[in-house]
Amino acid sequence: MRPYYDIHVFCCVNERLADHPRGSCGARGSISLQAYMKARAKQMNLEARIRINRSGCLDRCELGPAMVIYPEGVWYSYSTQTDVDEILDSHIAKGERVFRLLLKPEQEIPQKS
Repeated sequence: MRPYYDIHVFCCVNERLADHPRGSCGARGSISLQAYMKARAKQMNLEARIRINRSGCLDRCELGPAMVIYPEGVWYSYSTQTDVDEILDSHIAKGERVFRLLLKPEQEIPQKS
């Protein structure tokens, strides 16, 4: 039996107080980027096979905005519409990871892209 969705994307939109030491994905633009990703996926006719969800805290805000894509459990940090386009074009449409945006499980500081 085929699953209802092939791919689930969870985009953290958590918002903390402005002076919180970890910051938040919401304060780093994730709310508008998640909305952009959803609209762009629709333009690309991908919405039938994927679900792009808003998520509460994914506990990686200092690396964010953060998203995780299932069923693979691949984590990304993204900050621009260009990053979102690359994730949709490469990972979602072609099944190819975007290595420059990957978050590693042990990672505690953002990588420079």
